[in-house]
Amino acid sequence: MFIDKEGIKNNSWQSFERLICRLAQAEGFDGARVVGQSNDHGADIIASRNGIRWLFQAKHWKKPVGVEVIDETLRAAQIYKAKVPVICASNGFDTKAIQHQNELLKNGINIQLWDVDTLIEHAKRLGEGVPNKYPIREYQEKAIQGILNAYLNGSGKALAVLATGMGKTFIAAESIRRMLNMNSELKVLVLAHTNPLIYQLERSFWRFMTKEQKSLVWNGYEKPTTEELRDSNFVFACVDTIAEHIARYDEFPKFDVIIVDECHHAGSQTYRSVFRKTDAGKYNGPFLLGLTATPWRPDNVDLSDIFGETVVCIDMVEGLKKGFLANVDYRMYTDNINWDALRNLEGQSFTPKQINRTLFIDQWDDSVVYELKRTWLEQHNPRAIVFCGTIDHANIMTAKLNALGFCNAAAIYSNSGNGYSMTQFEKNRILADFADGIVNVVCTVDIFNEGLDVPDVNILVFQRVTHSRRIFIQQLGRGLRIAEDKDKVIVLDFVSDIRRFAAGIELKDGLEDDENYDKRKPTRISLPNKVTFKKVTGDDPETEKFLRVWLDDIAAIEASGENTSVLKFPPIFENSKV
Repeated sequence: MFIDKEGIKNNSWQSFERLICRLAQAEGFDGARVVGQSNDHGADIIASRNGIRWLFQAKHWKKPVGVEVIDETLRAAQIYKAKVPVICASNGFDTKAIQHQNELLKNGINIQLWDVDTLIEHAKRLGEGVPNKYPIREYQEKAIQGILNAYLNGSGKALAVLATGMGKTFIAAESIRRMLNMNSELKVLVLAHTNPLIYQLERSFWRFMTKEQKSLVWNGYEKPTTEELRDSNFVFACVDTIAEHIARYDEFPKFDVIIVDECHHAGSQTYRSVFRKTDAGKYNGPFLLGLTATPWRPDNVDLSDIFGETVVCIDMVEGLKKGFLANVDYRMYTDNINWDALRNLEGQSFTPKQINRTLFIDQWDDSVVYELKRTWLEQHNPRAIVFCGTIDHANIMTAKLNALGFCNAAAIYSNSGNGYSMTQFEKNRILADFADGIVNVVCTVDIFNEGLDVPDVNILVFQRVTHSRRIFIQQLGRGLRIAEDKDKVIVLDFVSDIRRFAAGIELKDGLEDDENYDKRKPTRISLPNKVTFKKVTGDDPETEKFLRVWLDDIAAIEASGENTSVLKFPPIFENSKV
């Protein structure tokens, strides 16, 4: 069983926290996440059940827990707005702590004390099956069968390309679950390039594991022993840590399957060193599975050379057309085009950098805030992400939104600068509040681009210029997951960049230009996917017409460098200036 006394005794405190998180998830808690680290203010795991937030404090100590931890946990419950505080102790509680709990219970203060025996009893009550909240879609089953066929016929490797929100982690975990049904001794290594993604992947795979199967993390913070590696079916590891181990030691554990998430990074020398050492994808080597939503690499590495046959490939446009993703209402705003600056430029050639300087007026935060306020009324249970350019900008937008009072906004970012910094505790608390709806708008700089679960977001606001097609698609994907009572995601795009307009036109044409797609018969619901060019006061078809003449070769615009002359300015239409 994944919880046992010997394992708790020998494992790290980090592993103990995640074990409790896994138990909470298995018992039906929503949004279970580990938030503990230094300065965590007394919380290690946050989870919700029936709309009530629980807080778990994990103490992996060699001595029993005393009264002071109870008081600390009660304070933490106030900070995190949790109604049910629980202390989990690897070595139980002393007599005074138990007496203190009884006194608190008499006064109506519900604090729970769980020792190892209690944790084991909770685990024993879990069912033997693996619950699946959602039915497997046809394309997912096809992908799973493709992976299993590649595994069984000796191909040695496979590649799955699915747009964000379509379940690439789901098809990988379900494939492994079926492989384990064939061979319960199977050893699986899951690789990714960042620690947050590693922890997220482990959490996603838990619901596909039986209570007898164990998992662990191997990264710069957690270094499992040889015995722990041998006893675990699943190892979730940071590729840098594995590459460093390979460079130092000759010995490396044997794995039957290696999964690489966000495998568009796999062309790097770090990944290649791991593949060489393990013989991943080769005869008698571990089966190699690559997963990505965005297969493009700036170095033009062909991922099929690494991962072989693509068993499924569904991009965002196809996902939208076939109803695999939430309908999108994409609004590209043109109010800040400076037509006066363009009157005498006919026939001249420009680079994207030059035209961006000429074409757009300064940032327009107030208009963005008021447009979001109007859009807020269009959605049931609105939940929004605002992508900002800098930490300063995220804080400014948060203040402006909160000043209007229609939502509760918070800024979140992972880097620091200009006197701003954010601890992991602060980020985790905001993420927990966002998941539970206490915060319903997050203004972010560099969070949510890749590999981070978010709640059912139905409004996205773009104010951040990005010249990466991959990042743009990943940001858009944050709002495309289908959810109950979610008709569509509304996208408000205020980005002042000519390549963004090119991307918008390409998306619009992709949604409309399909001989097999009947707009009169939407696949899923009656709301159509659409991209419109707008002013705050209404639609702006004239600017779209003008941009189409200008951006004739959209692919060249999107792929161009900052200083490459690819734009030739056409005549301004009579009605262009508004």
